Amino acid sequence: MTRPLSARELAAAKSNKLNRPAGEPRAPLWLLALVVFTATFAMHIFVPALPHAAGELHAGIPAMQLTISLYILGLAVGQLVYGPIADRFGRRSTLIGGLLLYTVAGLAAALVPNVHALIAARLFQAFGGCAGMVIGRAIVRDTAPPNETARRLALMNLMVTVGPALAPLAGGALAVFVSWRSIFVLLAILGLANLVFVWLLLSETGGKGLSSNFSTLAKHYRQLVVSPAFVGYAIGGGCATTSSYAFVATAPFIFVNDLGRPVHEVGLYIAGLITGIWIGSLLTSRLISRIPAKRLLIGSNLVSVAGALVFLAAVLTHMLSVPLVMISMFVFTLGVGIAAPVALAQAVSVNPHVIGSASGLYGFAQMAVGALCTTLAGIGGHPALATGIVLMGAGIIAQLSFAIAVRWHRKQPTAKDVSKADPVV
Repeated sequence: MTRPLSARELAAAKSNKLNRPAGEPRAPLWLLALVVFTATFAMHIFVPALPHAAGELHAGIPAMQLTISLYILGLAVGQLVYGPIADRFGRRSTLIGGLLLYTVAGLAAALVPNVHALIAARLFQAFGGCAGMVIGRAIVRDTAPPNETARRLALMNLMVTVGPALAPLAGGALAVFVSWRSIFVLLAILGLANLVFVWLLLSETGGKGLSSNFSTLAKHYRQLVVSPAFVGYAIGGGCATTSSYAFVATAPFIFVNDLGRPVHEVGLYIAGLITGIWIGSLLTSRLISRIPAKRLLIGSNLVSVAGALVFLAAVLTHMLSVPLVMISMFVFTLGVGIAAPVALAQAVSVNPHVIGSASGLYGFAQMAVGALCTTLAGIGGHPALATGIVLMGAGIIAQLSFAIAVRWHRKQPTAKDVSKADPVV
C-alpha cells in the first residue's frame, strides 16, 4: 500500500503547485488542436461529395449548397453561445456537451432520408463542432501567460491546418470508393474519440463562476463590442485570415475555366497553398519571442497585402498563370498563418475576465467576414478579378483595423499588469 503523505509533504506539494510557472499547460496541446480541427475538418470534407449526395437524395444544387453555407452559419452563431456558457459552467463540461451533439448529429446525417434532414443534421453538427473552436482557444489562454499565448496558438494552428489540406482528399476518396454517408460515419467516430480523450485527459482550466443570466452576458458582450481594441482585432483578424475563403471558393473556376487545368488538380493546388499557413504558423512560434506581437501582426498582414497585390496585378494585366497564382497566394497565406494566432491572442487578452466570450465573439467575426468575402467573390462573371479585389480590400481593412486596435490597446493596462491584478477566468 502507498503510505499517506505527511503534513510536511502535503505542504510541500501544495507549495509546488502554487509556485509552478503560470504558463505551465494543464491540457495537452494536441488534444486542443484535435477539438478545434474537428469543426473545420467537417466543413471541408463534405464538399467533394456534394454531387454524389445530390444524386442519391434527388436534390438540386441550391439545396446541397445549403449544407455548406448553413454549416458556416452554425459555426458563426454557435461561437456566440459557447463562449458565455464556458465562462459560466467551465470549459470541460461545455466542451463535452458540444462534442456529444457533434457526434449524434454526425450519425443522424449518415442516416438521413432526404436533403432537408441532411441540412438540419449539418446545422446541428456545426453547433456541436464549434464548441471545440471556442473552448480550445480559451483553454490555451487559460493555461498560458499573455506572452506565451500567441506562441502556443501558433503551434496549435500548425496541427489544425492539416484539416483543410486533407479533408477534400479524404472526402473525395470516401465518396468514390465507399459512399458519401461514410463521411458522416467517420465524423461521428472522430467526435466519439474526442469525447473519450476529453473525458480522460482534460481537466477544468477556468470559467466556472461567472453569472449566466442574460443581462450579465449582454454586459460582457457589450464590453467587448464597445472596445475599439477588441473590435479592431476581431475585424482585422477576420479580414486578414478568413478572407482566404474567397480564393478557396473561386479556385476551381480560376484553375479550370481561366487557366485550363483539369478538375482533379484543383484539390492538389489548394492543399499546396495550405503549406503557406503552416509555415506562417511555424514562423510565429519562433518570432513571437523576438518581435513584439503588435508589430508582428501588422507586418504579417502587409505580407498578405503584397501577395494580393501581385495576384490582382496579374489579373488586370492578363498575365495570370498557374505559377503566378501559386506564388502570390502562397505569400498571401504565409501572412495569414502568421497573423491568425497573433490576432486571436491579442483579442482574447483585451478583457481577461471574459476570455470565453471574447473567443466566441472573435470566432463569430471571423466566420462572418469569411462568409461575406466568399459571397462578394462570387459576384460578376470574372471570379479571378472579383477574388483579387476582395483580397486586396480585406487586406487594407485589416491593416487599418489593426492600427486602431494597437493604438487603443496601448491605453489599457498591459497584459503583465492585468495578470498581476486579476485572475484569468
